[in-house]
Amino acid sequence: MPELPDVEGFRRVLSEHTGEPIRAVRVHDPGILRGTSARRLAAALRGHRFEQPRRHGKWLIAPAGGPVLMLHFGMTGSLSWHPPHEPRHRHDRVVWQFDDGELRFRDMRKLQGIRLADDERQAERVIGDLGPDARDVSRERFDDLLSRRRGRLKSVLTDQTVLAGLGNLLADEICWRARVNPQRAANDLNETERAALYQAMRRVLRESIKAERVPPRDTWLTGARDEPDGPCPRCGTPLSRRRITGRTTVWCPGCQPA
Repeated sequence: MPELPDVEGFRRVLSEHTGEPIRAVRVHDPGILRGTSARRLAAALRGHRFEQPRRHGKWLIAPAGGPVLMLHFGMTGSLSWHPPHEPRHRHDRVVWQFDDGELRFRDMRKLQGIRLADDERQAERVIGDLGPDARDVSRERFDDLLSRRRGRLKSVLTDQTVLAGLGNLLADEICWRARVNPQRAANDLNETERAALYQAMRRVLRESIKAERVPPRDTWLTGARDEPDGPCPRCGTPLSRRRITGRTTVWCPGCQPA
């Protein structure tokens, strides 16, 4: 499931091909489009050049000299660069063709998709309900956001209107690093616990962005969470699991007491 580090990796892929003219736009599955058509997307972008893209949370936003391409990768999306004659994957939904290769948007489940804004102002309206980006939020704002929320910590951290970019893996990893139980009420945390969460978030995001994913390392919770009876990488206690707001949540009952 793409989270902030994955989308940052997709941003880097796109940024390597800014300034190159888009020769054609091929929509192989219009079911991936949201609020636009294949004809409109192609007409708006053909001949244009992508400018430096930016990321907000899980959104990738790519101005193109007027129109703005907006990509959300849902649970299975990706953006990758390919030589022009490389065979396409059956889940390649949209292809942007350049002189020396192609950008391909691949997505199996099509839970989110591609939008086209007329300009930057319209693009900002699309993402207007999002909270601050998790990579950029200040410690003071982070404290304020958590202290105002009564919901469980896991639910608050993954609520994109509170904090944009954190998904299931990141939220669990951050709570585990900070030794805070994800079932706790967010507004019940003390200043020390909020500080630990903020520092854990900064460290986890820094390392994950380098890897362009949440890495399944042996010393990380992500390295053990998929094992049926996986032990905590830190203390060896069997990990606990339950669903919180529809997401499988994993924690260590030894390191993260309720």
